Amino acid sequence: MAQELLLIGSVPYDTVEEVMRNFGGPLGRYLPALPDGEVGERRWWVIRLSYQVFNGHLDLETVARPAPDNGVERLLPRDRSDYWKFQVKGGVKQVRFGDPGWRLGFARDAINSYFVFRTLRERGIIPEGLRFQVSLPLVNSVVRPISFPRPGDLERVKPGYEAALAAEIAQIVEKIPAKDLALQWDLAQEVIDLYGGEPALPREGAMERNVGQVRNLSRVVPESVALGIHFCFGTYGGWPRFAPDDLGATVAYANACVAAAGRRVDWIHIPTLDTTKDAFYAPLAKLDPKGARVYLGLIHHMGSFKERLAVARKYRPEFGLGAYCGLGRNAPATLPQTLADHLAALKLAGKA
Repeated sequence: MAQELLLIGSVPYDTVEEVMRNFGGPLGRYLPALPDGEVGERRWWVIRLSYQVFNGHLDLETVARPAPDNGVERLLPRDRSDYWKFQVKGGVKQVRFGDPGWRLGFARDAINSYFVFRTLRERGIIPEGLRFQVSLPLVNSVVRPISFPRPGDLERVKPGYEAALAAEIAQIVEKIPAKDLALQWDLAQEVIDLYGGEPALPREGAMERNVGQVRNLSRVVPESVALGIHFCFGTYGGWPRFAPDDLGATVAYANACVAAAGRRVDWIHIPTLDTTKDAFYAPLAKLDPKGARVYLGLIHHMGSFKERLAVARKYRPEFGLGAYCGLGRNAPATLPQTLADHLAALKLAGKA
């Protein structure tokens, strides 16, 4: 697999073909895998699961939803105060999800997008050897206190949701050839939790509750399928959703996830902020990826890119490059510049 660049996942074009032509064509030879852009409902990441999976579920009650626009339903929250909220119905000990393998929608989207990927590869628009990347938010980024605020409900929903996600992964692995496939775990709420940014959850036990899902789901993925992990500072409400003082907790979590996976991890992606302070990057010296390719999310605010690159290299001399996160919440008009920034970063880093 190519090693220089990583695309995190979302790219705000309207179709999978647009994403793969516009980004896969120019960048494909630098990438280990090409995502489908998480187009359509997935552009807003986990929010779609509120109205497509949880709203109307037999075992759940919808207790709050985004306020309508002039009497017309609204699905996307305006902000965190306008979010979907649910509670488990009385007498339900564990929420379960039917239609295993298809209920969450990830497998269906992946299989359809793989057809586009394969067709464009056959036509020579994207290169041979490039894998098709499926990026999946893990359980704790979906089943979280903002959506399930009543005490005790998280524990009633998480096991069933994890089982449903495992079934989706099994379906993806069955339908897409392993040699063409890469899965990536997306961990945003998990990272926020590790820094103490989730007041509804106790600090004690944060590492284990966020490592356990990685341990369980990584074991569903055959060794012949590539596996990556993206650690995220979040973009909801603007990037970054939170700005830690340093990468310490992220590095500790990355080390724990790689160790717990129980199989080869092919890459990890760690975001960075627009800072040149040594203290922010210094924890990278303790990163232990056990052979996984490390990508740093340095492609943002390109005026300071060279300075940030130099500081990061003090503590991690060799790494690939990526943006800070997926691009889904950016305006489509920014995409040509974003593409140019990726190519410029390669040159500035001496990788092109």
